[in-house]
Amino acid sequence: MLIRILSTIAVALGLTAAASALAQVPAGPALRLIVPFTPGTGIDIVARTVGPRLGERLGRPVLVDNRAGASGNIGTEAVVRAAPNGQTLLVSVNTLVMNRSLYPKLPFDPIKDLVPVSLTSWGQLLLVTNPATGFRTAADLIQAARARPGRINYASPGVGTPHHLSMELFKATTGTFLTHIPYRGTAGALTDLLGGQVDTMFLPIHVALPHLKAGKLVALAIGSDQRHPLLPQVPTLAEAHAGNINVAMWFGIFAPPGTAPEFVAHLNHELREILALPEVRAAFETQGMDPASSTPEEFRRLVEQDAARWARLIKSQGITAN
Repeated sequence: MLIRILSTIAVALGLTAAASALAQVPAGPALRLIVPFTPGTGIDIVARTVGPRLGERLGRPVLVDNRAGASGNIGTEAVVRAAPNGQTLLVSVNTLVMNRSLYPKLPFDPIKDLVPVSLTSWGQLLLVTNPATGFRTAADLIQAARARPGRINYASPGVGTPHHLSMELFKATTGTFLTHIPYRGTAGALTDLLGGQVDTMFLPIHVALPHLKAGKLVALAIGSDQRHPLLPQVPTLAEAHAGNINVAMWFGIFAPPGTAPEFVAHLNHELREILALPEVRAAFETQGMDPASSTPEEFRRLVEQDAARWARLIKSQGITAN
């Protein structure tokens, strides 16, 4: 009996000592996830879904810092200029590579001056229209655009956004001319699309879905290689005879230049496990995003290939950020 009591006391003392030792270990400095766009965007969803879980695994607080402006260039530059001490990361989307060609005088190179950490997800864009247009398929839109060049207009959240360049790719592929009406953000563009002031646009699934369900918008096609589980009835652009067009948006995480490869590899490992969690997959999928992961090198190749792809379109169409 005495031996059992002494053993229990020893275990208790050991646990107390261990707890005391852990309490004396200072928490790591906060890790700041810079999102170069406003709250509620796909990038913001990625940051706020992944951030808390990454903080738990690293044993340090993770803060989401929205630094919107200049098509994402303000937040991106903040990361490019940040110290490579593991305290700052960028959560971005393929707007990053589009900006490289749209803003040739940027004081930094968004491709060469960032360290790719991991792909996190893919987001799909839907080609949608106001029901009043009478378009029910992408073929209807193409036919009307060819019959009335420039008379049909489309909205975007601004010049150089994926929504804008996706439509420019659609125009180039289908040989049509639609007039671009740029807005300052998605909210204004969506409001006028719902009100019938503009005819069509590309929208992320999570933005379009409630309006599709309410019958306030019509989905003409999805800009990916396959249909999406949330909208299985919506054909791809290829199925809709609108050309073999894939305008899926990638989302991913980057570190400042000079970040230690060991830290990048550690982050990549943690992110890979986080992205495989069922609750993370569910959170992404309900927003119309598909979880994905990669090695840092795989992500680098994706970014470079996408940069070249959009650079060709921007040059051929004479698109500028002005």
